[in-house]
Amino acid sequence: MAGSVHIPWYATGFRGDKLEAAVADFAALSLRYGANAYSVFRGRDDRYKILQVVEFDQKADWEAYWNGPEAIRFRTINSGYYQVPVVYAWQDLVTKGDMRPVVEQDLAADTPNVPA
Repeated sequence: MAGSVHIPWYATGFRGDKLEAAVADFAALSLRYGANAYSVFRGRDDRYKILQVVEFDQKADWEAYWNGPEAIRFRTINSGYYQVPVVYAWQDLVTKGDMRPVVEQDLAADTPNVPA
């Protein structure tokens, strides 16, 4: 079943910027393991709080990513940048939606951009 994994990282003192950059690079590697998408969020009220979200079709692909050599290396090299434990949570996808940008051609048309 498709889902996403939420990984809450919490930076140690004065290392939020370094952890943000490291997590952004690490998140991008998930695409090599079959992820459909990834996101990295940083709190505005708490600048030490970073949330990584990775979407996979199969939980086995997530486990390969999280336990793979790049993830082990990431956690080893950056272990001083975040607090432990890091407790991730697999979330089953129930529904998803988004707003697609309107293309210029639709703006010029006399008829509204409404699906049939």
